[in-house]
Amino acid sequence: MLTSIVMPVYNEGDSIKLALDGVLSQVVGDVELLVVYDSPVDSTAEPAAAYARADPRVKPLLNTYGRGPANALRFGIDNAAGDAVVITMADGSDDARQINALASLVRSGFAVAAASRYSRGGRQTGGPFVKRTLSRIAGLSLYWLARVGTRDATNSFKGYARWYLDQIEIESTHGFEMGLELVAKARRWRLPIAEIPTSWEDRSAGESNFRLWAWMPRYLRWYVHAFGPRVRRAVQGGEG
Repeated sequence: MLTSIVMPVYNEGDSIKLALDGVLSQVVGDVELLVVYDSPVDSTAEPAAAYARADPRVKPLLNTYGRGPANALRFGIDNAAGDAVVITMADGSDDARQINALASLVRSGFAVAAASRYSRGGRQTGGPFVKRTLSRIAGLSLYWLARVGTRDATNSFKGYARWYLDQIEIESTHGFEMGLELVAKARRWRLPIAEIPTSWEDRSAGESNFRLWAWMPRYLRWYVHAFGPRVRRAVQGGEG
């Protein structure tokens, strides 16, 4: 079975080599690592291509869906061949040792497996105070009030079952809202969602591409969506 790892990047330069080393040193089994960038002049493109020549598991991809992380993620997902798809960032904030566990959970029948900073054993280090606070409030309130199955719906570090991605229509077009969208829709479809605790550390180098206030209305849309009534689907997860 093939695990597809989708990594959106933005001008990471030569530091992408360390990110790729860090991920590939931790995953087991068959894997492809899709490095998705928006422009051929992105500083990540050349180092990623050089890495791919030495390691064919790495697949640099030029995103043709439009600029921004949401489009890069959709492009990566649409080009992923694995039965389990894991999203991770290039900045070292995610714990690559947990990629195997996330992939294993979706293969066991979960539609979504979330790495949670807010479950017991999880933690978050660094990052802007307002962003941390809003993320925690959203995650915990969705867990207790909407029963979404994870305390960290906003975290992008998640695994998805291919059968779920093939059935759902991803509508996100801005920022990293997709992680919240796919949790909200899985909840509305009454699909199983799992979580494992994770330790998240804010990036120590480079520039973050996160735009909190510009993207807030879109996050709020999917937050509210999670509280909606059950939606029937045509195909039972994993059976089609």
